[in-house]
Amino acid sequence: MFGIIGGTGLASIQELKVVKRELIRTPYGEPSQPLIFGTLSGKNVVFLARHGSGHTIPPHEINYRANIWALQSVGVAKIISVATVGVIDDKVKPGTICIPNQIIDYTYGRKNTYFDGAEMPVKHIDFTYPYDEPLRKVIINIAQSSLNTLIADGVYAAVQGPRLETAAEINRLEKDGVTIVGMTGMPEAVLAKELNMAYAAVCPVVNHAAGRGQSKDAISFSSINELCDNDVCRLMMTDVVKLIQEVVLKN
Repeated sequence: MFGIIGGTGLASIQELKVVKRELIRTPYGEPSQPLIFGTLSGKNVVFLARHGSGHTIPPHEINYRANIWALQSVGVAKIISVATVGVIDDKVKPGTICIPNQIIDYTYGRKNTYFDGAEMPVKHIDFTYPYDEPLRKVIINIAQSSLNTLIADGVYAAVQGPRLETAAEINRLEKDGVTIVGMTGMPEAVLAKELNMAYAAVCPVVNHAAGRGQSKDAISFSSINELCDNDVCRLMMTDVVKLIQEVVLKN
């Protein structure tokens, strides 16, 4: 069964035929919201808004362990994570969708493993390829036939937030090989890996990163808010939902 984690701009899916909502109690506390069970493309799925139903939980305070554990506990085996991002390349236009294949973790202080505590054995996992490649390929194959603007590979920089980055930080990230910048990709990806869940990200680009393109002098929150609440964003999120529907249908 698929789990869909929605981020900024995707707090709900209108096409989801809701069956029930259930708050899952986990050993790590409560998830961001009650899980929403329903059908999409005629198949059972579970939806979770990572920032909560009212988008009130900042990236560094999300209970990632509870979110992923809750999804796994109800039978979710595959996760599609939707997370809006900034892009470093000023030639890439907002509205583009990236399917990253790598991630660099710049976050700190987040609970980032289930193997934590004196009573737990030390366990290491292979994280060479953080995203599930078969699931990523399915998403890319469908996206290539349905989207006009797609970045099929990219390096996601997971930064701490909630503030945005300095221009110098973006310059450093570019030297590190980063393509897109977001605040929620970690520890979500590694926690899913620890629970043997297939995890892939769909990342709509909503702005240029600090010092680049339209954000050369400053990042305009009004432009981001407009992009997240206007026809461009609605069309982009419509494309994302259609993409998810096709992936769910064909898996």
